[in-house]
Amino acid sequence: MSDLRLLACTVLISAGVAAAVAAATVRMTAPEGPRIASVRLAEMTVAWMRRAAVEGRASGNARAWGVALEAALDHVAERHGVVLLPARAVASGTPDLTRLVEAVLKEFLARRKDGETALSPGGRR
Repeated sequence: MSDLRLLACTVLISAGVAAAVAAATVRMTAPEGPRIASVRLAEMTVAWMRRAAVEGRASGNARAWGVALEAALDHVAERHGVVLLPARAVASGTPDLTRLVEAVLKEFLARRKDGETALSPGGRR
């Protein structure tokens, strides 16, 4: 009877070690979820609308600005490996990439004024 108990204990211990190794393997090899960052889109849009109103820009500029904004958001998200969400949709704890998006947007708009058709640094898209 003691051999049967020893065998049962050995099986249980082996099963426990196998379960621990399996859990550690899954935890260590599972892909990392997407990183999230925020952008203050409402603030950027209001600032652009105010500048456009003061400068008397045509409504066609709004479309060009929107296209450039979308390209800038795509570029920053891809380059930094993040999912960008509007700041109002995030409670707290995410990096704010608004200034970076604004810098890329400014570059894209400057390239557009210079006659380039590509909306990304270095002519990539």
